Amino acid sequence: MSRYTGPSWKVSRRLGYSTLETGEELKKRAYAPGQHGNTERRKKQSEYGKQLTEKQKLRMTYGVSERQFQRLFMIAKADKHTVTGLAFMRILESRLDNLVFRFGFARTRRQARQLVNHGHVLVNGKKVDIPSYLVSVGDKVTLSDKAKKFALVAEGMKAQVSMVPYVSLNKDTLEGTLLRLPERNELTSEINEAQIVEYYNRKL
Repeated sequence: MSRYTGPSWKVSRRLGYSTLETGEELKKRAYAPGQHGNTERRKKQSEYGKQLTEKQKLRMTYGVSERQFQRLFMIAKADKHTVTGLAFMRILESRLDNLVFRFGFARTRRQARQLVNHGHVLVNGKKVDIPSYLVSVGDKVTLSDKAKKFALVAEGMKAQVSMVPYVSLNKDTLEGTLLRLPERNELTSEINEAQIVEYYNRKL
């Protein structure tokens, strides 16, 4: 399955969860899209349906294809020192496109992915154009001189209200650092990662 490129607001309304992490998608219409979205009684979900929904919430949040998502889950499962669900979410947070978004260089992860794809992002001084690149703790992430002047970067920095505690940013040089891996209580509480682990355990 390829990466979803359709309207993110529609996905958020269908899942009942803000994949942009802003809540904007659900402010006006906090119900499923479609002609009967506001009136149709939703059927009670099966356990499998709940697991699938949680998986979709996490996958759509980070904008990852199904193949990539499954591959990253297998990497997390191989980690014998961390609970699989937390290890999985930490890997997703360590993706370069996600950190570009966390630093405020872009307003959405989709914009952040575009910056990386076009070669405007440097890690430890070297250009990296792979959005799925996994950043290590202590790595320095910055933008090319050209990208620092982009309007979308200025908009992203202006829109940023607060920064997650496991990253830091020098606003003068626009250089961000992954200080450490996040703790579970620093990540969204609206996703039940245990359901995702169960989903893949029964599937793989």
